[in-house]
Amino acid sequence: MTTLICLGLGYSAEHFVKDFGKKFDRIVGTVRSAERAATLNAESAGTLEALVFDGKTATDELRRAIAAADAALISIPQDAGGDPVLRAFDAAFTQALQLRSIVYLSTVGVYGDCGGAWVDEEAPAKPTSARGRERLAAEAEWAALGVRGGIAVAILRLAGIYGPGRSALTQVKRGDARRIVKPGQVFNRIHVGDIAQAVDAAIAHRAAGVFNVADDAPTPPGEPIAFAAQLLGVPPPPEVPFAQAAPTMSELALSFWQECRRVKNDKLKRALGVNLRYPTYREGLRALLNASSGP
Repeated sequence: MTTLICLGLGYSAEHFVKDFGKKFDRIVGTVRSAERAATLNAESAGTLEALVFDGKTATDELRRAIAAADAALISIPQDAGGDPVLRAFDAAFTQALQLRSIVYLSTVGVYGDCGGAWVDEEAPAKPTSARGRERLAAEAEWAALGVRGGIAVAILRLAGIYGPGRSALTQVKRGDARRIVKPGQVFNRIHVGDIAQAVDAAIAHRAAGVFNVADDAPTPPGEPIAFAAQLLGVPPPPEVPFAQAAPTMSELALSFWQECRRVKNDKLKRALGVNLRYPTYREGLRALLNASSGP
């Protein structure tokens, strides 16, 4: 009997379970509230066991689930005090006798600002934000746990995530899309379905080390918005200079715009054999539109 535990059953983890969950006999996932756990348990009809983890309390039920796990997917973000999963369950992970593979979802933001240069996994990580530095520290903690416990730990550095209900199409349909222009600025993106592929491959290969999970085409941020409008047959929103938009942005959103890089994904393809279903936002947005307008 193979068991998967997902610490943090969020957007990416839920899509992985949906796409690849049948490979496991038992799946345990954590959410933050008892209400959400009850809803998921009712909806899953026994295919998923949702437990509560508030980021602090190490329950015996969760310790037992970790002890029984063959693979673990970690998507709970770090905080100022470090990684909440490791704070609560470090010993449980290192003592889990069946555990062979851990996949930790991180971010390409740990590379910091690269002035638009191409970066691969060998590039130095120089995060410029406190959040990026905390994330890099969490990566190191998980890698160290793997060494101590003899467990393969794959760190997947994700580009900007989009997918069903969370894309340029969604923004254009809602009427709140902004086509912000900042000369020289580019972003990589990654469809949530390709994240699921990467997680599956990392577990299957018992992969260890860092892997960039990004698309093939870093592009200016306004391009997906314009393309989404074209697909929907509506005029694109007007271009807005970054200097005009910046004062209206949250601190978190603004931090993304202070960094620019082009992320290489060669290692993901070469070492894990991942063939992106959506190599650019064009394929991804077309597929999302077709799925939403299907029978």
